Amino acid sequence: MEVIPEKPRHVRSFVRREGRITQSQQRALDDLLPRFGVPLDGVLNFDEVFGRHAPRTLEIGFGNGASLAKMASLAPEQDFLGIEVHRPGVGHLLLELERYELGNVRVICADAVEILERHIALGSLDRVLLFFPDPWPKTRHHKRRILQPAFVTLIHDRLKPGGVFHMATDWQHYAEQMLEVMEAAPGFSNSAGRGQYAPKPDYRPETKFERRGLRLGHGVWDLVYVRAA
Repeated sequence: MEVIPEKPRHVRSFVRREGRITQSQQRALDDLLPRFGVPLDGVLNFDEVFGRHAPRTLEIGFGNGASLAKMASLAPEQDFLGIEVHRPGVGHLLLELERYELGNVRVICADAVEILERHIALGSLDRVLLFFPDPWPKTRHHKRRILQPAFVTLIHDRLKPGGVFHMATDWQHYAEQMLEVMEAAPGFSNSAGRGQYAPKPDYRPETKFERRGLRLGHGVWDLVYVRAA
C-alpha cells in the first residue's frame, strides 16, 4: 500500500497539557492500550487490525473519548479508529471500551498528522471526524490550527471516493475559516450546498461541554464534505 513521501516537520496543532492522570487511567494505559492499540510498524491493514471488513471511521482528537465510545456503541457494524495526543483522554476512552465491551474501536496516542502521513493507506477510510479542535483564538496562533489546506489534502487522499469529512466547532471565526478552506479544496463537495453549514447529523453525540455552551447561547457549526468520485 502506498503512502506519501515524508515532508519537513509540520507546525503542531497541539500543546501537551496533560494534567493529572488518575490511577484508573494509568492502569488503562498500561493494561488496555496493548489490547486496543495498534502496532505502528508500517501502513495499517484495517482488515487485520479489526479482524473483519467493515466501514471505517477515523476520529482525530477525540478528547476524553465519550463521543467516540457512544458512536461505536450505536454502530457495532462499523469500525472506529481514534487518535488523541493527550494521555488522560486516551486512558478515559480505554476505560469506556472496557466498561461497555466495545470491540470495534482501536486507539492511537500520537500526532494525527504523522499517523495520516505514515500509517494510513490511501483511500482506506469511509469517514473522518474532526470535532471541536483547538481553535487557537489568537491571530498569531492561527497557523497552529489543524484545518489547513495541506491537512485537507491528507484527509482527501485517505478517504475513499464518496467518503465523508465531518468537522464541528463552537468557535465562529474558526468555522468561517473551515468553510473558506473547504470551499477552496479540490475534490470535495459541500453536502449542505456551496457556502453552507450542515445541520448536525444524528450520529454526532452532543457533548457535556457542547450542551453547556448551547445553554449559554454559544453557536455550534457543522461542516460535512464528501470526497468526489
